[in-house]
Amino acid sequence: MTASSPSRVWSHAWRVLALIVVCLLGLQLYFVARIALMRFVDPESTSFQRSEAWRLIAEKNHLAWSQEWVEYARISPNLKRAVIASEDAGFADHGGVDWDALERAWERNLKAEERVARINADMERRAALRGQRRVEAPVGAAAKPPARAQPRIVGGSTITQQLAKNLFLGSERSWARKAQEFAITFMLESLLSKQRILEIYLNSVEWGEGVFGAEAASRHYFHVGASQLSPYAAARLAVMLPAPKRFEKRPGSPYVTGRASTVMARMGAVDLP
Repeated sequence: MTASSPSRVWSHAWRVLALIVVCLLGLQLYFVARIALMRFVDPESTSFQRSEAWRLIAEKNHLAWSQEWVEYARISPNLKRAVIASEDAGFADHGGVDWDALERAWERNLKAEERVARINADMERRAALRGQRRVEAPVGAAAKPPARAQPRIVGGSTITQQLAKNLFLGSERSWARKAQEFAITFMLESLLSKQRILEIYLNSVEWGEGVFGAEAASRHYFHVGASQLSPYAAARLAVMLPAPKRFEKRPGSPYVTGRASTVMARMGAVDLP
């Protein structure tokens, strides 16, 4: 056998690269077609919802699910204002990405990581000192390493970015996934109106385990339809969005009620699309 000539190797490499580019372009065209269809057709489910459904079936052997689509006009303006005030104050003005918010989130996350690194280093130093002071460890016993603190990651995602992720992407964190999220975000902003983006978001976002959309959340927590939410109830629902499964256990916790008051104070300044 003779070794492949350099020209043949380069030819094969270019073919592979061209195939990758064609596949990526095909994927983007698929997203464009799906989003364009959403101008007229409500999405039946999102990628996140499907993954949650499989998780519930696998873990609990049954699917407790609550979701009911309601058109934009049947969602209380209070909830629309509360969600924008809490999640994305510049929603009506930005082009899908709030670069200033991303920069602030990046800086906060760096500071959090540095602070947690110092805490972990201090914990390890103290554990090492305690180990040196031990005269004799029991036979077969091993010193348990201290639990490492984890930084609390702050996001700077807009409502459109969150919708892009929920509609099509998984929950893994990578630069490739983030780049795809940006691409889908700009597709959503180009092909759909702000009102339609907000309508799809409010009808598909998670508000608890198996609870999706404004109508299901309103009935689950307040026993009224999404059109009947008071300003305070709407603010409480908005506060739950960053961690709905955690807040679902204590929807009336001091944090939720206190944060809801702050959101209520901001709702008057929100312009609806």
